[in-house]
Amino acid sequence: MRDGLERLLGTEVDRLSDLGSSHSWTLHRASLADGREVFVKAASGSFREDDPSDRLGNASGAGVFAAEAAGLRWLGEAGPGTPVPEVVAADDHVLVLPWLPSASPSPSTAERLGRELAALHTGARPRTYGAPWDGFIADLPLDNTRDDRDWPRWYAERRLEPFLRLGARHLSSGDVRLIERVIADVEELAGPPEPPSRVHGDLWSGNVQWTGDRAMLIDPAAHGGHRETDLAMMALFGTPHLERILAAYDDAAPLADGWRARVPLHQVHPLLVHVALFGASYRASLVEAARAALG
Repeated sequence: MRDGLERLLGTEVDRLSDLGSSHSWTLHRASLADGREVFVKAASGSFREDDPSDRLGNASGAGVFAAEAAGLRWLGEAGPGTPVPEVVAADDHVLVLPWLPSASPSPSTAERLGRELAALHTGARPRTYGAPWDGFIADLPLDNTRDDRDWPRWYAERRLEPFLRLGARHLSSGDVRLIERVIADVEELAGPPEPPSRVHGDLWSGNVQWTGDRAMLIDPAAHGGHRETDLAMMALFGTPHLERILAAYDDAAPLADGWRARVPLHQVHPLLVHVALFGASYRASLVEAARAALG
């Protein structure tokens, strides 16, 4: 792996440490001869250990890293100070980002994240929902077909329906009918119309990297979407100082009335993703969110 990484970066790798694995890729920290420290995400089997110069066309990485790199760059175009890392390098096999030092979350950092997330969502808005690249969430394909219709039907057709099909084998027929009711009623459930925002798309707490004086957003499933989606995802599995983040966000970019009641609607999709990935262990949470969305 080291030789292939050196060719991609154009500099020697002094030290390469393994950090484990996630989904279909392995994670590493590299110290480079030019003094940089970088984070490396590599498709499993991307480089032959017995012949590092021989790249494999491993399907587990193809498209995933290109989508993540495109998403990070696109989010960064929202304006100066957008809390996403630069992309150092990327191809079908490897994604390289700057190494982000970890720090404990603090109230002031949380408030800064709320303001910066509000700026991301309201600055340089895209013209349509979706994105001009094929999307992924974890290593599952995500339909980013662009659409200038209102968000509810886009959400139903591009997010809920495909993942209901993927996860249906883990659900009862009653569960499927419940999600189908959400899909059928989505226009009534979605609240006031919102213009598209540049959203992270997978903003659970594990994708918020807390550093010294700010939080950075990593591992996006970025697309033009509804800004309440990111906030609902932050609430799904718990994010440190969430109420401070939300208060700072709402102060900078006030949310539409009733947004808290719509949180479950926005959580139905990520919970369908978890059912598709991990099976029936997420069924109860999905059913609870769908029932809450329907009121």
